[in-house]
Amino acid sequence: MILRELKTNMAAPKKKKTVSKKKPKKVPKRTAKKKRALSLRRSRLNPVIGPAANSYWESEAVFNPGAVMHGGRIHLFYRALGPDGISRVGYASSKDGIHFDKRSSHPVYMPESVTESIKHHPYTSPARLSYDKALYISGGGWGGCEDPRAVKIDDRVYLTFNIFNGWHSIRVGLTSIDENDLEQGRWNWRRFVFLSPPNERHKNWVLFPEKIGDKYALLHNLYDDDPARVRVEYIDDINLRKPLVLDSPDPQLLPDRELAWHNRTRSVGPPPIKTRYGWLLFYHAMDKNDPGRYKIGALLLDLKDPKKILYRSNYPVLEPDEWYENDWKPGIIYASGAVVKGDTLFIYYGGGDKHIGVAYTNLDDFVKKLMKNEHAVFSKKSALVA
Repeated sequence: MILRELKTNMAAPKKKKTVSKKKPKKVPKRTAKKKRALSLRRSRLNPVIGPAANSYWESEAVFNPGAVMHGGRIHLFYRALGPDGISRVGYASSKDGIHFDKRSSHPVYMPESVTESIKHHPYTSPARLSYDKALYISGGGWGGCEDPRAVKIDDRVYLTFNIFNGWHSIRVGLTSIDENDLEQGRWNWRRFVFLSPPNERHKNWVLFPEKIGDKYALLHNLYDDDPARVRVEYIDDINLRKPLVLDSPDPQLLPDRELAWHNRTRSVGPPPIKTRYGWLLFYHAMDKNDPGRYKIGALLLDLKDPKKILYRSNYPVLEPDEWYENDWKPGIIYASGAVVKGDTLFIYYGGGDKHIGVAYTNLDDFVKKLMKNEHAVFSKKSALVA
């Protein structure tokens, strides 16, 4: 039903962009790819959200959105950049997952300085900034709350995000909001906590959307000594009194390792999606034969023991081939939000560190194709993919 409805929507001609008068950058022509069984289909209306010229805080770029489904709507929490280079969290929502008819005119979550935190503006958080522009730049920005991931557990929506206290101290933060406040647009976020310790570099940790064994499950690293496993930590109370000290390698120092189609694993994408076959997880990686381009792969994790990888795609399921995926920072597709509406899986991603796109597929069909023999089955005996 939903896919049929989507196909009707997709048939509409692409709308002209009104935000910027610049002509889209030409994407270098590539050899036509053979149609693959396992893939995601982009919306023909992409990008579904772009920079807003009349809003200072999101006039430069909007990208890397977290997503949750609640109250019959898909809610996006996206990273936004203005001329000051500070990353703030914006908000938009949609009934069908394609047309976003509600969008906040102000940030719904953003960092603040020590001075500002004393008065505590209602749309800010106590996430203080301390970074050196000469040392670090991420997606065109200089600190703030980056790349939010969202999950709904019980009656609360949780956001994990990257927060910068200098290049040598990139940390993972967590905040949450009551579902009733979300519905009413009251941004009464719980005071944030650091999940990761100071003086270390950690990024892109994600919560599973439900407890496992009556504990919160936190996927904090895709790299493990065993290529058939990922790193997951189980937590009794998510409102930590002190940061977690985990055996989690620095994401900037991970060694290259050839797995399936890639040699460098970059980061986890959206929080895992529960299916009857296992936890579906998307991730970002790079191919040495096609350097400089972020591509998206797929994993299936064991339901009871999500540290265990059951299947891995033999090739990327989405690659940065469209103009809006090469507009500001060429060759970037960065998925950070995923929701299921009916039988349709929507994947929300940042394109070129400037735009928000969406791709979709039938969830059950996608997982079944991932599990076919043409895709990599992982086990202790055969961890590496030929």
